[in-house]
Amino acid sequence: MSETVTRDAFVPEAGGVTMFTTTWCGYCARLKNQMTKAGVPFREVDIERTPGTAELVAEVNGGNQTVPTLVFPDGSTATNPSLAEVQSRI
Repeated sequence: MSETVTRDAFVPEAGGVTMFTTTWCGYCARLKNQMTKAGVPFREVDIERTPGTAELVAEVNGGNQTVPTLVFPDGSTATNPSLAEVQSRI
């Protein structure tokens, strides 16, 4: 049984994001690369290695464990956003 985690535990500081990923996700790799080049600070959380996070991602994605899922400083989320969307929301 996995432990219960809440989105609040992953809300980043202003100016950054928390990014839920997997090691094999091409969309995740692309967005990480884009954010790194653009200087967007992010905390990466692998949903296959961090207990309870796969369930959290599924909760905000209608039951699907879709990555990349990002959490913004206001606590809102986005799934597979563009770099432009990320930058506009931080």
